[in-house]
Formats: sequence, structure tokens, C-alpha cells
Amino acid sequence: MKNKKLYTHIFLKNEKAVTGLKNSHLFSDGDAVQIAEFYEKNGADGLIIFDLSDSDAEHEANLDVIRRISRAVEIPLIGGGHMNRVEDVKKMLYAGCSCAFLNMSKQGNADMLEEVSKRFGKEKIGVCINDFSALTKSNEHLEKFASVALLFGDNRHIYEAVNNISLRAIPVFSELQPERICALLKLDKVVGVSTRVTPEMDFPSLRKSMMEMGVCVQSLESAFSWSDLKPNADGLVPVIVQDYQTKQVLMLAYMNEEAFHQTLMTGRMTYFSRSRQQLWLKGETSGHYQFVRQISLDCDNDTLLAKVQQVGAACHTGNKSCFYRDVVAQQSSYRSTETVLEDVMNVIQDRKQNPKEGSYTNYLFDKGIDKILKKLGEEATEIIIAAKNPNPEEIKYEISDFLYHMMVLMAERGVSWEDIAEELSHR
Repeated sequence: MKNKKLYTHIFLKNEKAVTGLKNSHLFSDGDAVQIAEFYEKNGADGLIIFDLSDSDAEHEANLDVIRRISRAVEIPLIGGGHMNRVEDVKKMLYAGCSCAFLNMSKQGNADMLEEVSKRFGKEKIGVCINDFSALTKSNEHLEKFASVALLFGDNRHIYEAVNNISLRAIPVFSELQPERICALLKLDKVVGVSTRVTPEMDFPSLRKSMMEMGVCVQSLESAFSWSDLKPNADGLVPVIVQDYQTKQVLMLAYMNEEAFHQTLMTGRMTYFSRSRQQLWLKGETSGHYQFVRQISLDCDNDTLLAKVQQVGAACHTGNKSCFYRDVVAQQSSYRSTETVLEDVMNVIQDRKQNPKEGSYTNYLFDKGIDKILKKLGEEATEIIIAAKNPNPEEIKYEISDFLYHMMVLMAERGVSWEDIAEELSHR
């Protein structure tokens, strides 16, 4: 039985998270991005977003919220609702969803299923079913053109749908007891369950309960077992912790066998505190969790390197890294691509906020967007001309000019390199 996933979901209405399909009351404070971040921190394997738009204008506004969610969290998003045209499916996928679902109770969606499946790929298309008896398309048609079915409704309808549909299924409930979740997850066709987390039931606790009940839930699979490692005399293995994006070394901590397995099960870095002689979930009191992105083992099998997504600061002093004090530092001419681009952008943004007389950058800002766009167009043309020249130095020079003017445009429009990288990562 493959590992089953624990999803959660958000109903989106007028750019706010609401409590249900037919209920416009705000869920929590309605901030869908913060709610999504909370779900990720609490260990959800994925997030399903129901867009409850009544109009195209509201749909566009909700898509902006989904884009912000996709940039704020790294768990997979499944999105659907207000799917009236093929273009709506495209926009949902481009907003950051790995899968877009169509409501099969709408005749237009049923007719559109084959077209969007062939255009975007079956693996990116799902269906939402809240009344199996009302389906106008055959089971074979759904299985041919969709990858998963979200089953929505009361218990009777969901169990009826699971029994009748041949697709992989994700039942969606507002709230379920662990025993009911376990019963569903043990069904072969059910690949996951979506439920709302509560203060009494977070995902790490639910995942642990499922494993104790014999369900193989989604967890990190290690290529090495603890017995392959070589702990020190105290039964501990040192762990070097690194930010997976910036590559900055954040801290050094230690794991015992229990902390190792807890980390794999929850996806959040858990250590053994030598001073307190107990397990230590990083971020449990501060909220500065570390989400596992990669763990590597050194050549001697006695040290781990953990690459993590760091929330907030890693150091108890409030510094991003525990290694914020230099003992020795020699100057070096080496600068990474990322550092150079960030430094140039920082200078441009500083000129925008603190104008400097005689600055060409301030001249562009003063002249406005039309001047910036004119210069950007000119530099793009210069790149094309330089590309025909066999001398590679000329094209380097022109591309550098273009990048500078592009960064001026980015600063003018409030776009960061992080925004660009995030957008590219979803392509």
C-alpha cells in the first residue's frame, strides 16, 4: 500500500477564506495566505483550494490570492472552482497549482474534461464529485482524462463514490475523527484525505496516529537507517544545518535515534537537546520551524547535513544564522551570481528611496515608466545586434546593460528577484 497523504483545504470567497461551500462566514480572520502557511507549518502534505467565485472579476481576484499562497508555501496546491473555459484551467495551473479540478456536476465542465486533459496533461487535471449519481460522463471517461477525484459531500455520498469510481480518490471532509480517517485511508483507491486541522489535532499528531493504526502515511523516506550511522559515545550524531535556498550555514545541533525518526515522520527538524536531555522540535516555542528539504550523510557516516526551509531566525539571538561573528575574514574578489544581482538590485532600490544627485538611476526614475521601457527596448535591440558579432565580450556587455535596465523596471514596479525565481519554479 502506497504512502497516503494528509491534505487540508481552503474555501475562497471574495479573496477571503470562508467556512464552507455555502457559508460566507470568515474562517479564522479570512487571511488565506496566513492560513495556508499555518497548515504547512502544521505538517499538511498538500492544500486543496475551492474558488467560490460568482463572477469573472472575483475569480481573477481569487487567482491573485492563490498566486500569493503558492509563493508563501511549498506544499503542492490543488485548485478549482469557476472553471468555465479552458483558459480558466490554464490560469489556475499558472497561479501555482500542480493540479486543477473540474466540478463534474456542471455539464460544461464534463464536456471540457477531454480538451483540458489533452492540452495540459492528464496528471494536471482532476475532477470534483459531490453526487456520483448525477454524473453525465462514464467512469471510463473520467479515468481516461483525469488523474484524481475529489469526493465532496456527506459520509454516505463519499463512501458511495469511493465504491463506484475507478479513479484515485481524495475524500474531503470538514472534520473527521482519526478512526474514520484511518478507515478511509485503508481503502486502496483512496490516496489521501483532506480535513481541517484543529488545536486538538495537528497533522504530526494525526500522522503518528495513522502510523500506529497501520496506515502508511506520507513521510520522508531515508536511504539510510539509523543503524548505518556512527553516533558518538552519547548516542548522538551532529547535524550541520544549512538554508536550502541561500546555502547559508545556520546552526549545529545533535540527533539521537528518536529525533532522527521524528524528523523523517514529521518533515520538521527535531533534535536532542544535550542541556535539557530531551527531544527538541526546532521552532516549537518560537515558531521558527525548520522544514526538511534534504538530508545528506558524510563519507564517515558520522555527520549529517540538513538543508532546510528556515522560518524566521535559526539563532536564539534573533540572527538568521548562529554563525554571525567572524573570527578571521580575508577579503576575496569572488562574488556569486546571486550576490552580484542582489547587490545591484539593492543599490537601485536605495537610489529609489534615497535619491542621489547626478545618479543615472535616479534620472530614469524621474523620467518615469515610459523612459525606462524605451531604454529597455533599446538595450534588447543592442543584444540582438551583439549576438551577430563573433566577439563574446560585446554580448556580455549588452546583456549586462539590459539586466541593469530590467532591474530598474523591477524596482519601479515592485518586483524582486525572489518573485521571478518563484514564478520560474512553477513553470
